[in-house]
Amino acid sequence: MKTVTVNVNQVGLVVKKNAVVRVLAAGKHWLGFGEKVEIYDMSKAFQTPHDIDVLLLIDGFKDFVEIVEVADNELCIMYVNNNFNKVLPAGRHVCWKGLQHYRFQIEDISTIEISPAVSRQLLERQTLAYYVRQFKLEPFEKGLLFVDGVFVMILNAGTYYWWKNATTISISKADMRVATMEVSGQEILTKDKAQIRVNFSVQYQVYDIVKALLENKDYEKQLYTLMQLVLRRYIGQMTLDELMENKAEISKYVIEATAEDVKALGLLMLNGGVKDIILPGDVRDIMNQVLIAEKRAQANIITRREETASTRSLLNTAKLMEENAMLFKLKEMEYVEKIAEKINNISVSGNGQIVDQLKQLFVK
Repeated sequence: MKTVTVNVNQVGLVVKKNAVVRVLAAGKHWLGFGEKVEIYDMSKAFQTPHDIDVLLLIDGFKDFVEIVEVADNELCIMYVNNNFNKVLPAGRHVCWKGLQHYRFQIEDISTIEISPAVSRQLLERQTLAYYVRQFKLEPFEKGLLFVDGVFVMILNAGTYYWWKNATTISISKADMRVATMEVSGQEILTKDKAQIRVNFSVQYQVYDIVKALLENKDYEKQLYTLMQLVLRRYIGQMTLDELMENKAEISKYVIEATAEDVKALGLLMLNGGVKDIILPGDVRDIMNQVLIAEKRAQANIITRREETASTRSLLNTAKLMEENAMLFKLKEMEYVEKIAEKINNISVSGNGQIVDQLKQLFVK
């Protein structure tokens, strides 16, 4: 016989022949022949080499432990002193009772929906994140939620959480901002067999995400093909000269001709236009020559017009001077003045007859 002391924060298991025979609370106790005691600290996690089912059959053992049963389709969030501690998976879990306050929150994870009772902050914890699926949609995005391959609902921007289980969840996203598509380098034959290259730009926006993602596959590729076909159809029925004269009409026609088809894709056409029309080298050289010839002809016409006007002005001046002798003399004096401006020195000779000679020049 011997005595053993169990402290306040401890519990003892009396073992005889490798089997637990009784439980010891705090205090002094006598041990019988062949008995030994195992002391457990109740402030630490429950760990014992003995079978828990056997321990539960011993009188008084249940008074020292907290027992929580978690089913296969459940998990348990354990709080210690009202603070999150850890997540308990399916199975039986045992904790020492007395020194700390335990709270167990059991959640059904057979469905994907997470109860509002679970704090969103906990969903970011690494220990709980293992059991949670997280999807994030940016402020400019919308998404379609599919559960086991079945469309369920439209999701707006935000962060979404669902339980991780056998249910398959997928999200298809779409950018709801205004986007630009370049239909570049389209080689097209005009009505008069001229081969040109056209670069076309279009602005569009997704307005019906269900049509865009659920009812159509690769809506961007379909929009690109649609623009190609309409451009080819419109340009193919015009000659090169008609095309160059009505270049601004191309965008208007394309937008109007594709409005219904674009709407069926779940898109909204906002704007479009031709960026470039690239001609073959030889055609470009010919058009440059034509342009130069036209400009030269226009320059010649303008020159002839100015010469005619100048000649007409001279003729009118001559008629006036013929009819008015004083006007003729004034014109002479004007030219003499212009000549005098270019003379630096004047030498006078003539035996005093210079004044008479000048008078003869300017006075009739």
